[in-house]
Amino acid sequence: MTASHVTRPTLTKLAKPLRWIGAAPILALLMAMGLAFAPAGQAQELEGFWDDPFKDLQADVEQARDEGKAGVFAFFEMDECPFCHRMKTQVFTDPEVQEYIKEHFVTVSIDIEGDVMMTAPDGEQIKEKDFAFKKYRVRATPVMIFFDTEGEPALRYTGPTQSPEEFQQLMAFFASGAYKEPGMNFFKYKKQQ
Repeated sequence: MTASHVTRPTLTKLAKPLRWIGAAPILALLMAMGLAFAPAGQAQELEGFWDDPFKDLQADVEQARDEGKAGVFAFFEMDECPFCHRMKTQVFTDPEVQEYIKEHFVTVSIDIEGDVMMTAPDGEQIKEKDFAFKKYRVRATPVMIFFDTEGEPALRYTGPTQSPEEFQQLMAFFASGAYKEPGMNFFKYKKQQ
């Protein structure tokens, strides 16, 4: 009679899944350190950058006009957009950008997938996603639209800027009124600077 060959789980096989339990505190510590050492702009949301949490563009246009600003800067974004994230963490956090935008614009952020009701420049009550898609055909993000002090969309830029300096040029292109010059576009404006 032959002995049957029975395999038994060895201690090593049983302990293998348990190794990760011991590693959990170390992983948690490393993740916490990563958050602690992240640049300030990435670790927290842009405090005070957006002027209008209620998304009332009609009131924003009036405010810009009353305060002598160039207009309203609307940033169309969505949560999963890496380019939006880059704009918010590397461009909008720049102190010179913040100073210039606060001096010349009223700012608002529009979630292109959002169900929050907002007020369009013409006074219409509309969901953010419908405002973005139906009124301005925003499908990809980021999209930046500068509204003049009459509530008209005067300048549209799709995609992220390459740097804070390029974003400042874009703001200056609008704020200076250069966008109104016949045959002028942002790329020509940049070359002239």
